[in-house]
Amino acid sequence: MSSRRATLLRRQNEPLQASFLELFFDLAFGFALRQLSFVLLAELSLAGAARTALLLLPLWWVWAVTAWFSDWFDRTNRWVRALLVGVTLGVLLMSVAVPDATGGRAWLFAGAYVAIHVGRSVVTAVALRGHPLRLRTLRILAWFAATGLLWLVGAAWPAVRVPAWVAAVALDYAVPRLGWPIPRLGRAQPGELRLRGEHLKERYQQVFIIALGELIVTAGVAYAATGLAVAHSTAFLLVFAATVLIGLLYVTPAGGQLGAAIDERDPARFGTVPSYLHLVMIAGVVALSGAAELVITHPAERGSGGAVLLTVAGPGLFLAGRVALSAVIDRRLSWPRLLGLPALLLIALAGHALPLLGIAAATVAVLLVVAVSGRWLARAVPEPRTGR
Repeated sequence: MSSRRATLLRRQNEPLQASFLELFFDLAFGFALRQLSFVLLAELSLAGAARTALLLLPLWWVWAVTAWFSDWFDRTNRWVRALLVGVTLGVLLMSVAVPDATGGRAWLFAGAYVAIHVGRSVVTAVALRGHPLRLRTLRILAWFAATGLLWLVGAAWPAVRVPAWVAAVALDYAVPRLGWPIPRLGRAQPGELRLRGEHLKERYQQVFIIALGELIVTAGVAYAATGLAVAHSTAFLLVFAATVLIGLLYVTPAGGQLGAAIDERDPARFGTVPSYLHLVMIAGVVALSGAAELVITHPAERGSGGAVLLTVAGPGLFLAGRVALSAVIDRRLSWPRLLGLPALLLIALAGHALPLLGIAAATVAVLLVVAVSGRWLARAVPEPRTGR
């Protein structure tokens, strides 16, 4: 085994803090989220929501796999740095394609996605030749090459585009939990998939802040385009309050033990779970971003069914993801957050009788009650060993 090849891998004493290039990559992902909110607003229907979800899934998977990549490899290595820069460019290209990704820009979207995963795996497989951990990279490369064919077939033939992409993204999400199994090469062992919990916890927090930042930018741009009347100003303040409450609900009750859970649990089983649940929460922020523009621009209007559902879906998706994250870490349910979900459902059912401003105020009230009750419960009941 060559020591030169081994230097590509993570060093034992490498700092857990995110590197500059990781944060730079997050900025590109923030642009992707903004593009997705535009797609969602362009078609307020179940079909529009499904289309947005189909585009969010591969974008998020680029972020998640890149987070694992930057944890497995030495971020000071020039090849690793070059790959992070290349992935950032790839995400920007995917983001540019998002508005017409299922149409005329399908090749750009799918091609950039495949190039990111296959290109990164090829470079690391070549660099690690002769090293035992090369097998992990070869398994990942084989699967991304296989699903890449589905992505490219979908880009080439519009008639099969959606089913091919759905199948591809389903495989991309499923095979990591199985250890990327390959005939004769087997599947990756837990030691090969080990991740540093504190580094991953920090990365999830940072990307969630980026998502909230995109929401703030959307609200600010929408508010600046209005006449700053009382109704518009009230809507803007409600969106800001929702953003603050969602941020607080994400990080509290304090605990902060996601990192410890990642370190302690079987990485083959638990390693992908935080990525799946953060996807749900990020989807909620994207929905809330779209709703923010509607509420601030048209606060007094009674929304259509799509506008009402969008306004409630953002907080609902976030709470669902956050409840599930608490459950898998604590092995128990967070009742204040869980009870917020039926309250939001009631708002959705009664939403046709309210202006968008009223729906926004009601959802903020639910988030406030959930946040306050959660804080009270955290003080009244001792936290479990793993926190929340």
